[in-house]
Amino acid sequence: MLELNFDPFPVLETERLILRRITMEDAKDFFVLRTDEDVMKYIGRPKPNAINEVEELINKMNDNTMRIQWAVALKEKAGIIGTIGYHRIEKEHYRAEVGYMIHPEYWNKGITSEAMKTVINFGFNEMNLHSIEADINPDNAVSKKLLMKFNFIREGYFKENYFFDGEFFDTEVYSLLKPIITSEEINTQP
Repeated sequence: MLELNFDPFPVLETERLILRRITMEDAKDFFVLRTDEDVMKYIGRPKPNAINEVEELINKMNDNTMRIQWAVALKEKAGIIGTIGYHRIEKEHYRAEVGYMIHPEYWNKGITSEAMKTVINFGFNEMNLHSIEADINPDNAVSKKLLMKFNFIREGYFKENYFFDGEFFDTEVYSLLKPIITSEEINTQP
C-alpha cells in the first residue's frame, strides 16, 4: 500500500511555473477560475456563487489525505492561473486520478503540458504510483489531445454514467502505467 506524506507540501518547479499549495490568498483567483464558463464547460461541478464557497473548497483540498492539489502559478506573475492534482488516490491500488484546469488566457501556450509532465513525474517517482487515471467528458477534445500527448491509453467509455445539472453525461477513462525501466536502460544510464 502507498505510504504518502505531503508534509511539508511538495513545491514543484518547471521552467515557467511554480506548483504549490493553494491558499486562502488564492481564493479570488480560484473563484474567477471556477466561475469561468469555458473552464467549467466539461468539469461537471456546480460553479460557486460566492467567495466563501471556494474558501471552503480550498480547506477541503488541503485537509484531504486522499488528494493532492497544486495551484499553478507563473514564476513572473503573482496569483494563480490554474490547478492540477491527484484526486481519488487509491493507496491500496497505487493509482490516482489526475485533474487540471487552466484559465483560458493561458490556453495553447504549453502551460498545462508543462505542469502535467511535472505532476506525472512526481506521481510515478515520488508518490510511487503504478498508474494514473484521467476521466474526461468525451466532447473535451483539448483534454483528450493532452492525454494522448503523454501516451495515456483510452481504457473505457461509459454511457450516461455521470449525472449533473439535470442531465446524464458520458465519460471516457484514460490511463497511463508507470514506465518499466529495463536492465539494458539501467546499464546505459550515465
